[in-house]
Amino acid sequence: MAVHPYSPAGLDLPDYVPQRLSQLEIVGPYLGTSIFVLLAVWLVSGRCSRLSKVDRLLMCWWAFTGLTHLVVEGSFVFTPDFFSKENPSYFDEAMKEYSKGDSRYVARDTATVTVEAITVLLEGPGSLLAFYAIASRKSYSHILQFTVCLGQLYGCIVYFATAYLDGFNFWASPFYFWAYFVGANSSWVVIPLLIIRRSWKKICAAIYQAEKVKTK
Repeated sequence: MAVHPYSPAGLDLPDYVPQRLSQLEIVGPYLGTSIFVLLAVWLVSGRCSRLSKVDRLLMCWWAFTGLTHLVVEGSFVFTPDFFSKENPSYFDEAMKEYSKGDSRYVARDTATVTVEAITVLLEGPGSLLAFYAIASRKSYSHILQFTVCLGQLYGCIVYFATAYLDGFNFWASPFYFWAYFVGANSSWVVIPLLIIRRSWKKICAAIYQAEKVKTK
């Protein structure tokens, strides 16, 4: 059995290749790229006077989450042998690092792969479409945001619930539990809840106004 840094220690990972990049070399570029995307969207969207600050912040979120789903999570879904590659890519190394907070990724747990595949195929494109809908002021913007956020919340519920039901012992240390398992995923709980609340109010207000017009 190959020696690895994951929990449980008895996890069998045939042909495991040790991680080559340090935590800083992985987290640093990810954070830097994320900040670049957020700033770029914020600055470019500021040229459109029709967009409110809330709309611009939402565009930042949808661009960030859409690219994260498609690029980072997509690399996990479509690279099942990432932990054993002799010449790993940055994304292979990133998934090895994240697996210290949830070893179900490196173990290719069926439920985890399924949730991530749905996220990549549906929520990734849906997030970028939401970005476009806000920028273009499309009539379906709020119902789309509401729907994608429900999908993200559902994915998070399944993700956390299956971890609990399967023993809740998938992190190498408390640091990785709080930094990766909890911290890295908390945005996909808090922000979708806020967006759902806002879009629900917008949808209800639009229906109310439409009903008022009909009764006149």
